[in-house]
Amino acid sequence: MAVELDVFVGNTTIMDEEVYQLWLDGYTVNDAVKVRMEGGVLEECETSADVLLSDTMDQYRTFQMCERLLHSPAKLANQLLFQIPPHRQAILIERYYAFDDAFVREVLGKKLSKGTKKDLDDISAKTTVTLKSCRRQFDNFKRVLKVVEELKGPLVENIRQHFLLSDKLARDYAAIVFFANNRFETGKRKLQYLTFQDFAFCAGQLINNWTVGAVGEPVDHQRSSRVYMDVDLDKEFLQELKELKILITDKDLLDQHKSLVCTALRGKTKAFNEMEANFKNLSRGLVNIAAKLTNTKDVRDFFIDLVEKFIEPCRSDRWTAADMRLYLTHYTNSAHILDTFKHQVVWDRYMGVIKSCIFKMYHD
Repeated sequence: MAVELDVFVGNTTIMDEEVYQLWLDGYTVNDAVKVRMEGGVLEECETSADVLLSDTMDQYRTFQMCERLLHSPAKLANQLLFQIPPHRQAILIERYYAFDDAFVREVLGKKLSKGTKKDLDDISAKTTVTLKSCRRQFDNFKRVLKVVEELKGPLVENIRQHFLLSDKLARDYAAIVFFANNRFETGKRKLQYLTFQDFAFCAGQLINNWTVGAVGEPVDHQRSSRVYMDVDLDKEFLQELKELKILITDKDLLDQHKSLVCTALRGKTKAFNEMEANFKNLSRGLVNIAAKLTNTKDVRDFFIDLVEKFIEPCRSDRWTAADMRLYLTHYTNSAHILDTFKHQVVWDRYMGVIKSCIFKMYHD
C-alpha cells in the first residue's frame, strides 16, 4: 500500500517554547505529552498522540544536546550544529538560567557545596519544584559563582557579559553570589516573611555602597593574592564604622541627637511618644550593628539584627511605613548638625544602606 508523505527540509532548529519550559521544569517526556494534550495541541495542530510523542521526544533530545552549550552561553552563538536565530538564543539562555523564587529562597545565603546539594530532595518536596529543576538551578548558581569569583570588576556586569543574561536576571544572580560569599543568615523564623526579591534589593544596596569597588577607587590587585570584586565588603569602611559608637557612648552627643530628632518629629506623627521614649534603644541598636560588622559572624547576622534590634520594636509600637521613613530621615540628617560629630561621610554611607534595607524589610 502506497503511503504519501509531505517532507520539508530546512536548517533552522525548531524549538517549541512551551516544550522547552516543560523540559526545564523537569517533566518527563510522557508527562510533557499529557500537559500538551490537556492544552489542546492535538486539536489545534490536527495531529495524533503518536506524532505528539515523537515531536516531544525529538525536542527533548535537542534540548539535551544544547544543554552543554548553555553552560557557556557565548558558545551557543559560535557553534554550527544548531541554526538558532539570535533572538531565540536569548530566550533559551534567559529561561535556562531563570529560577523559582521559592527554591532560591531556601538556598539563599547557604554555601553552594555538595552538602547543600544533598538537601535538594527536601527542598524539592517543600517547594514543589521538581528535583531535576532544583538541580539545574543549583548547578547554575554554582557555575556563575565559580566563573565570577575569578574575575575582577563589577559583579553584575561580569555576570551579564559572561552569561548573556538580561540586566534584571544578572542582578538577581549577583545577589545570590553575594549572599553565598558572605553567608548571610536568611533561614531564621523571624526572616521568613522576607521574599527573595526583598533580599535581592538589599544585596544591591550593599554591593553598590559597601563593597571594595563601591567607592570607585582602583584596587591594587598586584599586592594581594585574593582577587577582589563586588562581593567583598570594604574592610577599611567596616573598621571606620566603629567610630560611630561615639553617638551612643558620649551621653551629651546622644542627648543632643535625641533632642534634634524629636524636635523635628513633634506634631508630625501619631507615634511620636513611642519614638521619643525608645530613641536611645533604637539608636544603640543601629550603631551597635555598625560597630560589630568587622566580625564575620555579625556580618552573617546582619539581617536578623536589623529585624530584632530595630524593625520588631517599631512594629510592636505600631509604626507605619510612613512613620519609619520619617523617623530614619530625621535620625540620619540630624547627625549632620551635631557639632562634635566628625564622621558624616561614614555615617551617610552606612545609613544610606540601612534606611533602604529597612524600608524594604518593614512590611506594616
